[in-house]
Amino acid sequence: MNIGQLETIARQTRLRALEMALHAGAGHLGGSFSCTDVLVALYYGGFLRHDPANPDWDDRDRLILSKGHANGTLYVILADRGYFREAELDNFGRQGSCLGNHCDKTVPGVEITSGSLGHGLGVASGLAWSALLSGRDYRVFCIVGDGECQEGSIWEAAMFASQRRLGNLVAILDRNRLGSEDFTEDSAGLDPVEDKWTVFGWEVRSIDGHDFAQILPALEDCHTRASHQPLMIVANTVKGKGMPTLENTPRSHHTLPKGEEIDIARRALA
Repeated sequence: MNIGQLETIARQTRLRALEMALHAGAGHLGGSFSCTDVLVALYYGGFLRHDPANPDWDDRDRLILSKGHANGTLYVILADRGYFREAELDNFGRQGSCLGNHCDKTVPGVEITSGSLGHGLGVASGLAWSALLSGRDYRVFCIVGDGECQEGSIWEAAMFASQRRLGNLVAILDRNRLGSEDFTEDSAGLDPVEDKWTVFGWEVRSIDGHDFAQILPALEDCHTRASHQPLMIVANTVKGKGMPTLENTPRSHHTLPKGEEIDIARRALA
């Protein structure tokens, strides 16, 4: 797909996720919307090797959404790709539905139950190491939040991945600079975040996480790169991207648009 098509899919994905959350009266749209473009690139840009008809295919690439609360746009994408019926999105957050407010392994296409932050990169590192030990060539992609990078478990996994030379591991940092309550640099600052990952032994690429002209080249060699260094892509993003009244605000983590804000968001994503 070309960039224009991917931009259209990203906008439609955000709009459907907005309606899904409004219908449920719950959701974490801020963090979902900041990583939407990266998810669209992976699932529609040809970078993630997967098969909706066979979700447990042994040679599939693994996607770990470590920031599991940001599952709104992922669920929309999985439904569109054919992992489950699109109508199931209307049951999001309801009793009896597998589509809850955090990623759950019972959802077709979801690799791990996540949402307790700081664990996803460790799981992804283990999966990548398993691939090397078993001689399989699948890649492991892991999307982490910058809020969870304030946890020590992330850096333990970072050390393990570089020491084990996990060149088949691609981590993507959703660098929206906001945790659940405050800006990251006002709590436990991460900058210079690229330098930190570099000294931990990773190859680091920094991009605009909403610009497909930068996202696509950053992912282009993920299946062919010869390096044994794990790859960290720092995707600089905006929390709540696409909802003008909630963009780059701490309240976008838990808060849904209300009243006139809903119409403004719908018009922006139309």
